[in-house]
Amino acid sequence: MVLELKHSLVTIASNNLETLVIFYTNLLGKPKSYVPNIYAEFDIPGIILGIFKPKAAHEEEFKNATQSKMSLCLEVNKLEDAIAHLTNLGYPPPGTITTASHGREIYAYDPDGNRIILHQASK
Repeated sequence: MVLELKHSLVTIASNNLETLVIFYTNLLGKPKSYVPNIYAEFDIPGIILGIFKPKAAHEEEFKNATQSKMSLCLEVNKLEDAIAHLTNLGYPPPGTITTASHGREIYAYDPDGNRIILHQASK
């Protein structure tokens, strides 16, 4: 047996919700759903990205978390344009472009330190 799924949703917990909402709005566009200081949801091809502020009863669970092991991988048409966009937002990727078997990529980080992999596929 396998699960019958309707949608895929990736969520990020943050006590700095409004900062992340501004960052992802500038990166991805207006959220499809937004409740100030509680939740925002962005449509990304193939998934939905949700950002939420943990309820008080769960804050400790997220407060002591080390850097996330999850990466949000975004395939882009022009890697240099995506790097320029993040740089203009004030979050330039700290490293350099690397080449892998599947194309070129660079790591960037959102205001909470969650890793974003910008990827341009090989032609």
